[in-house]
Amino acid sequence: MNAVRHALMQAWVGQRARDRVLAACLWPISALFGALVWLRRTLYQLGVLKQRVLPVPVLVVGNVLVGGVGKTPIVMALVQHLTQQGWRVGVLSRGYGRQRDAQAPQPDIRPVLASSTAEDVGDEPLLIARSCHVPVWVGSDRASAGFALLEQHPDVQVLVCDDGLQHWPLARDIELCVFDERGVGNGHLLPAGPLREPWPRSAWRHPSTGNEVPMWVVQTAGQTAPGAFAVQRALASFARQADGTQRNLQSWGNTPVQALAGIAKPEVFFDMLRAHGVQLAHTQALPDHADVRGLTLNPAWGDVLCTEKDAVKLWAQHPQAWAVPLLTELPEPLLHAIDLALKAAQRPKLSSPHGHKTA
Repeated sequence: MNAVRHALMQAWVGQRARDRVLAACLWPISALFGALVWLRRTLYQLGVLKQRVLPVPVLVVGNVLVGGVGKTPIVMALVQHLTQQGWRVGVLSRGYGRQRDAQAPQPDIRPVLASSTAEDVGDEPLLIARSCHVPVWVGSDRASAGFALLEQHPDVQVLVCDDGLQHWPLARDIELCVFDERGVGNGHLLPAGPLREPWPRSAWRHPSTGNEVPMWVVQTAGQTAPGAFAVQRALASFARQADGTQRNLQSWGNTPVQALAGIAKPEVFFDMLRAHGVQLAHTQALPDHADVRGLTLNPAWGDVLCTEKDAVKLWAQHPQAWAVPLLTELPEPLLHAIDLALKAAQRPKLSSPHGHKTA
C-alpha cells in the first residue's frame, strides 16, 4: 500500500516519463471524479441542495491539495489576530482521527473540553482549544457543530472553520485556500493528480446575499505563486513541558536530544531544530495524526523534543517531553482584507434549528 501511495505522489509532482504515463492512465477516473465534483458543487450553488447559513460570519481555511499543507497553524494565527481585534471567536473542525462513538446520536458533534483527549476530538482541535483558549466544536456536520457552539457560547461573533473548503453544506463568508511548495502539482484531479477540485476555482456566491464569497490564497512553503500571500513560519526559540516549564532551545547546546514528529512533513520540523543548533541524536518520523499511546522513548537518546500537535497526545504518558511551538505570521495586507470582509459580512441574527433566535 505504501508503495502505491509513493508512486501516486511521485506521479502527482514528478516530471519523469513514467510519472506522466501513470497520470495519463488514471486520467479517465479523474474525469469522472471531476464531473461528480462539478455536479455536486453546481447543485449547491443553484440551491437544489441547501447550504445552511449560520448566524455569524464563517471563515473557512482549507486546501485543494491532498495531504497536509499547514492549515492549522494558519487557523491559530487567524484566531489570535481576530481575538486581538476584539472579535469573540469560535472554531469548527471535523476532528480528523478521533474515535467515533457508535452509540452517540447522529450527527456526532461535541465540544473540546478541558478533559478532552485527542482520541475524543482529534489532535488539531485539541491543540487549537488549548493554545487559543476559544470554544472549539468538532463534527463531520460543520453546520450542526456551529449551531451547537453558538447555543453554548452566544457571545461568539465569528466562526473559523479548520478545513472544509469542499464541505458545501456549510455556507461561508470568506475562504482561505492554503498551498505548500507543491503548488498544484501536475494540475490534475484525483487520482491522476493531487487536486480535490479544479484549480483555479470558479466564483462562489453566498446563498443569502448572492454576493461573491471573497477568497484569498496563502502559501506556507516554496516559491509564492502570483496573487498569493506568503506565510512566514519559524520555530520559537524555546520549548515547554506539560506543566508550563519553559527552556531555551540554545540551552541544550551540544547535548544530544531526540525529536519526534507526527505531522505531514516531519523532516521540516527536524531541519528547523537543526537550524537552531540542536543536536539530534535520534529522530522518529511518525504518520500524520499518529496514535502515540504506547510509544516507547529511549532515555539514552536524550530529552524529547516534539511539535505542539504531538505534545497534546504525548503529554498524557510523557509529560517530560518538550514541545516546540511553531510561530506563524500572516501578512498585514491579508489580515486587513479579512478584517474588512468580516465587517461587511455581519448580518442580523438568524433562527437556530430549534426555532428560536440565537443571541
